[in-house]
Amino acid sequence: MERSRRLAELAEALEQAQRLTWRLGATDSRSVAAMELYARLEAVRVEVQSLQLRRFAEPRPEYDRAWTDFIPWEPNQPEQAA
Repeated sequence: MERSRRLAELAEALEQAQRLTWRLGATDSRSVAAMELYARLEAVRVEVQSLQLRRFAEPRPEYDRAWTDFIPWEPNQPEQAA
């Protein structure tokens, strides 16, 4: 949970930084530095998104095979007459 919360906070901060960078770049349409910064922030945002989604893509833990083979009764036993 902690990791998820921190990634969400980071994603929000990156979004705010991108908005600010966009506004700064809009005031000076020839600002190469603003465009480069925006591109770097976008790359980091995509990486954070990847980290957020990776949690869902991870395989579930495997259980010991002995537990999956456990049957509380003997298979194929004929029923006993009462």
